[in-house]
Amino acid sequence: MKKASILIVMIAAVFAGCNTQKPVTVYMVGDSTMADRYDTIETPERGWGQVFPTYLNENVTIKNHAKNGRSTKSYLDEGRWDNVMETLGKGDIVIIQFGHNDAKESDTVRFCPPDKYAENLRLMISQAKSVGALPILCTPIARRHFKNGELEYVHGDYPDAAKKVAAEENVPLVDMTAKTMEWLGELGDEGSQPYFVYIMAPGEYSKYPEGKTDNTHLRLAGALHVAQMFAQAVKEQGIEPLNRYVMPDNTGLKYSVGCGIK
Repeated sequence: MKKASILIVMIAAVFAGCNTQKPVTVYMVGDSTMADRYDTIETPERGWGQVFPTYLNENVTIKNHAKNGRSTKSYLDEGRWDNVMETLGKGDIVIIQFGHNDAKESDTVRFCPPDKYAENLRLMISQAKSVGALPILCTPIARRHFKNGELEYVHGDYPDAAKKVAAEENVPLVDMTAKTMEWLGELGDEGSQPYFVYIMAPGEYSKYPEGKTDNTHLRLAGALHVAQMFAQAVKEQGIEPLNRYVMPDNTGLKYSVGCGIK
């Protein structure tokens, strides 16, 4: 009887060990659609990376290095990727999403044609892999551009370039362009407005005293929905090991610092 009790305890310990997750650090690298915002009184804008912790368990630490206005070119030129590499290490996960600002041909600081954009993504992937980190690529989220009631595709060759890089480098890719295009298309022009900054009336927010029309950046509701779509994709695609840590159906509130819970 005593031996049987010991055996039960040993089996329970084995199962407990199997269910124990090692802490993991997730780095986020991208532009304003992913970035944290700390001026939450002055603007309604939120990046989806800022609220991504809502869909993660307690074993994950997020380091959001995404920054407004950056392309792969300017992110590298400014040394921001070098800053990531200073602490990125074995077993870490790095989520990479660019494309919005790479396409700005009139801006020599940020413009990066699709072939060079792909080259920059390969560089980031190669360097991340060299320290034992696990890269995940994302295509850019859709802009809320409707014409005659139909959502327009505005990202050119950048999503396909990211997909090609992911396939060649054998890294996971989440097609956020397709997912957000489908979502916005279902919502329609009017239905999608509350999820984006869209129209700020003069004086509504101190950062924009004259008001602003914005079809690119997300409000809190939009950021939460996009973050949830990414979390669901990680689960559905079985992207290891991040899929073990995400909870896409979580309804709690666990935003990162500065998100401005209201």
